[in-house]
Amino acid sequence: MSGNLQPLDPGRALKLYLDARRDEITEQTLRGHRYRLRAFVAWCEEEGIENLNELSGRDLYAYRVWRREGNYGDLATLRAFLRFCADIDAVDEELFTQVPLPAVSDAESVSDTTLEVARVTTILDYLERYHFASRNHVALLLLWHTGCRVGALRGVDLRDLDLDGSRTNGKGPALKFNHRPETDTPLKNAEKGERWNSLSDFVAHVVQEYIDGPRIDKMDDHGRKPLISTQRGRASVSTIRDSMYCVTRPCWYGEECPHDRDPDECEATYYLKACKCPSSRSPHDVRSGRVTAYRLNNVPREVVGDRLNASAQILDKHYDRRSERQKAEQRRKYLTE
Repeated sequence: MSGNLQPLDPGRALKLYLDARRDEITEQTLRGHRYRLRAFVAWCEEEGIENLNELSGRDLYAYRVWRREGNYGDLATLRAFLRFCADIDAVDEELFTQVPLPAVSDAESVSDTTLEVARVTTILDYLERYHFASRNHVALLLLWHTGCRVGALRGVDLRDLDLDGSRTNGKGPALKFNHRPETDTPLKNAEKGERWNSLSDFVAHVVQEYIDGPRIDKMDDHGRKPLISTQRGRASVSTIRDSMYCVTRPCWYGEECPHDRDPDECEATYYLKACKCPSSRSPHDVRSGRVTAYRLNNVPREVVGDRLNASAQILDKHYDRRSERQKAEQRRKYLTE
């Protein structure tokens, strides 16, 4: 290890890294880096690593195992972070090369996890029975019903809702996703991502019950009234993501652990570590499950694309989890011989 290193704790290093990248990447990408690297900082705290000078290649391998073998995005971000740390004399300049970044093909670079229809139905039934119109109930219900990205859901204000259909000339309940980058709620595809999504009467009812009941009546830092709110105002992406990790654990909704873990000893039973349950699922997995369900029901690709604001290529690559056999069986009824 170089003798020219200057002591730096992981949390401080993360702040310096984010400040340095702020003008280089989009705010949405920056939030992704923050989310991924907070896990690394948390791991350092657990391992008692208070000075990045102490990091070794063996530590980086241990971190990958801790992150359930890690994924390409997590490890690529960690590499970028360590290269920055080397530039400010916090780690050896070659340490980033020891991050075990897998060489993957285009297909392998895409997550294959999803939230199947049967599971989401079970979870929503449980939420409806025991946590009706709670924030978690509404969040999962809207993520599943609309297939929206988590950032889009986070940006929804009360004014974006038309739960009685009055704003759409009685055509039915709906909500609108709006691009508002100046007040910290951009859409991934900017103005092109703005759209109305229809809602079922039941979904509209649950959302209204949430607004009339447990929703925390707080404005965000820009004087807006967010639908998904907390005591601090608008819920963060990480708050919604952590909620999805929590409610998708089988033990949370009353099923036996499929991984033979003892709930009294499993660390994933703690809210902030729910992501470490192998069965927990992210908002991205909810979105891919919704796409797969649409495609299994033969909903035209262009209709799905319009509703989810994604191109056919993106839908096929990142969200459609049908097996090749399922696709073949669906094609069968269109073939005459």
